[in-house]
Formats: sequence, structure tokens, C-alpha cells
Amino acid sequence: MTILNRPLSWVAAGALALTSLPAMAMQPFTAQYQANYMGVVAPGTMTLTKGDGNTWTYSLNVNSQLATLSQNTVFEEVNGRLRPLSSSDRSALLVKKRNVDATYDWNKNQATWKGDIKPDRAGPVALKPGDMDALLINLAIARDLAAGKPLTYRMVDEGRVKPMTYKVIGTEQVNVGGKPYEATKVSRVDGNKELIAWVVKDFPVPARLLQREGGKDALDLTIKSFK
Repeated sequence: MTILNRPLSWVAAGALALTSLPAMAMQPFTAQYQANYMGVVAPGTMTLTKGDGNTWTYSLNVNSQLATLSQNTVFEEVNGRLRPLSSSDRSALLVKKRNVDATYDWNKNQATWKGDIKPDRAGPVALKPGDMDALLINLAIARDLAAGKPLTYRMVDEGRVKPMTYKVIGTEQVNVGGKPYEATKVSRVDGNKELIAWVVKDFPVPARLLQREGGKDALDLTIKSFK
């Protein structure tokens, strides 16, 4: 499974970073999702857990009999910004497996990757303040939208630097745990790919994430419960 060369990178990147705002304070959470990938329905879990010191781990996992997807990013909050420290990306689709690990060295201001990745994508890539990996941008969209900040980011992921800007495209009601919520829809288009996120006020992650490729739904994550 490859979505922008990472199984869930658009969902991660578009699914739901933080630039510099005191809006929603970081709190551990667990969100249960229903994932639909190319017609395969499976449960998904997104979690934020506190680590040692000022570190956190943000994870996204989807499991089914046909596919297993897992992304984890360890990061720290520094002056209101989320800085990735390391990440892992694991996927298995039928007989095809993929494993990639990243290191973000802020002392050297460079990022490197190893594992199932092409040599020219292994880095190093120069880091700038505010840079995030694809998964962390999930957290930023919800927080920045609530704070009225521009949804503009610089993603440094798997050997490439990519500017990302999301636009508000409307509002829509969504249901979480049997309760209706008003959600703001934001979208980002990149060629034939589009990522749409439904953001509910006070939720640290989108209530729904939809990735479309060539006009067709590729990956749909819908939140079922949150705590």
C-alpha cells in the first residue's frame, strides 16, 4: 500500500501539527476509527501518549486480515511547536511488506531515513524550525483551525520537502459515538490526489479523513469513539 509513498501519509498529513499556539493543550487520547481502504473495511486506532520528559508518541494503526498499517512518531513540544524526533512506518498488504524508520536530528538540523526506501530518498535533508513529518500535521490542522491560524505547513518526510496548504471548503454534520457534531471541512489537492478532513471543535484530530485518488475514494477513516 503506497499513499504518497507512505501508507497513510496523506491521512497522516491530512488527517490530521501545531505551529505556535496555546489553543488546545496536549492531552493523551485514544480514538477508534473505521477504516475503508480500497473496499477493505477494518478497525483503526489513533492514540497520543505521554513519554519521558517533554516527549509524546502519536500513533495510527489499521489492522485487517488483508492489510496491516502502522505509523508512529515520537515528538517533543518546543516553544509551542511540535518537533519530530523519530518515526516508524510499517505496512503489510498481502505478501508485500514495507518498513521505514526516520531520525530527526535537531542538533545537526537534518533528517535521515533507512529501511525500504530508495537511496536518493534516504537524506540527509536540512531541517528548518516548524518542520514536521506527515503524521504530525494531523495534530496541527485541528489546533490551527480552532485558533484561526493559516493551515500552511512544511512537511519533511521520506527524503523530500513539501509545502502544504489546506483550505476550508464548507461545514457538515458528523456523528461520533451516536452524537451529532458540526464539522468544518478542509481540503488539500496535490495533482490527482485530494485529502479532505472533517474537523470538530475541541477534537484534537479530525472526525473523518478521506483520501481520494483520481476522483475515487482510496482511504476513508471515520471516527467511532473518542476518549
